[in-house]
Amino acid sequence: MPSEFLINDPVTRLNQEASALIPWMTALRRDLHAHPELAFAETRTAGIVAAELARLGIPHRTGIGRTGVLGIIEGGLPGPTLALRADMDALPIHEETGLDFASTVPGQMHACGHDLHTTTLLGVAAVLKGLAPQLGGRIVLVFQPAEETLEGAAAMIADGAAEGVDMAVGFHNHPDMPSGTFGFVRGPALAASDLFDLDLRGKSGHAAHPYAAVDPIVAAAHFVTQAQTVVSREVPPLQPVVVTIGQSVGGTTYNIIPERVQLKGTVRTLHAEARNIAEAALRRLVSGIETGLRVQATLSYRRMISALVNDDRVLDPAVAALRAQFGEARVEEGEASMGSEDFAAFAERVPSAQLRIGSSAPGRQDRLHNAFYQPDEGCLPAGVEALSRVALELLSRRA
Repeated sequence: MPSEFLINDPVTRLNQEASALIPWMTALRRDLHAHPELAFAETRTAGIVAAELARLGIPHRTGIGRTGVLGIIEGGLPGPTLALRADMDALPIHEETGLDFASTVPGQMHACGHDLHTTTLLGVAAVLKGLAPQLGGRIVLVFQPAEETLEGAAAMIADGAAEGVDMAVGFHNHPDMPSGTFGFVRGPALAASDLFDLDLRGKSGHAAHPYAAVDPIVAAAHFVTQAQTVVSREVPPLQPVVVTIGQSVGGTTYNIIPERVQLKGTVRTLHAEARNIAEAALRRLVSGIETGLRVQATLSYRRMISALVNDDRVLDPAVAALRAQFGEARVEEGEASMGSEDFAAFAERVPSAQLRIGSSAPGRQDRLHNAFYQPDEGCLPAGVEALSRVALELLSRRA
């Protein structure tokens, strides 16, 4: 096939190549789905990725960020380096789908679609390897562990995954969008994620004589209620904040005031100002509860990952590429989400964009992180076609 064919008709070429990969990708995705692995335990998955890259003739390195894999595709012309990133880890959820290829590991499931992501990037690797002579620059294929714990991107970057990278593109399947459609968000797209642990120590005693005890449950109740005032009364209303208490542990029976209550929670923000306000406010509330309710309060507050901010320098050509490949109607601008994504660690270092790939199966209304999640596998060739076109656009532009 002459090289001019790609330049003259990339729509047809990429569609045909992605379609030809469907049987291989379907089998690969189902194998990964049946064998999910949690954060930093993706040894089998990483081995499959490495084997497929080797089969495609793509140089690669393993053990990056513990269980991550990096592949390199050299273009035939000089140019920038583009990182394409997919995550590989599963969730500690017991699968309830009843599918023939359901998880074989009790209590673990690809309920966020990272099996789709890994497969999609391998499909993109197959397509771009064939187009490499026409690309200006190089592609770094980033197969990342431990996205669900928001630790994998930082671990890979610490091992050099971002070195020499000029721009990066990430992606995520979206079951709230029909398969074959695509989305994007301008500016802050996904929230910063912070975690906190609050240990409240009182004085245990008989439930009939609370005056002789110091009740940490009451203190915990005050904190849970007051924490919501951070959102309603302290942060500017146009800067979204979510404060959620995800776990409360304390007490053993009906008639004993416990010695200790432990709370775990998360704070999600899209703007740095709101993030600072929320942390300061929670620390102040804890001090007030300690003084007012006589408990000993220890707050451990951890900033996990910053907000993911899409850079127009990457987003604009990426969106243009999607619209050129699929048409205006299948590419929509969306709203930011208070979910978090550690691709933000790459976006803090180089201009980056995160894209949305529709994965809703007809007649279903699935959600991520759900034991019954069943995405449409049609998002696999659609994702390969989309990301290949984006890479072609980003690596064929001329100054």
